Amino acid sequence: MTGSTISSEKLDPRRRKLLFRAWHRGIKEMDLILGGFADAQLAAMNDGDLDEFELMLETSDRELIKWFTNEMPVPEAADTALFRRIAAHPLILQA
Repeated sequence: MTGSTISSEKLDPRRRKLLFRAWHRGIKEMDLILGGFADAQLAAMNDGDLDEFELMLETSDRELIKWFTNEMPVPEAADTALFRRIAAHPLILQA
């Protein structure tokens, strides 16, 4: 997988931007985790989910990858329902 599997054509501008940011992280593993989740869930996300996803995308890849691989505990503020949904997504290989 080298990028999004969905077309952004029918997405609103906010979702298009989030889809792009999810697939262009800097660490390929995070592209696959966040981009794959965005492909599957972005169109159905409500405004609260979109707000949380935007905040997550501001977090560094190095921190996120450690949280997703259980190398570091997830800080309480970041341990949201959305984070747990992403962590449970089929693309995530549980450590």
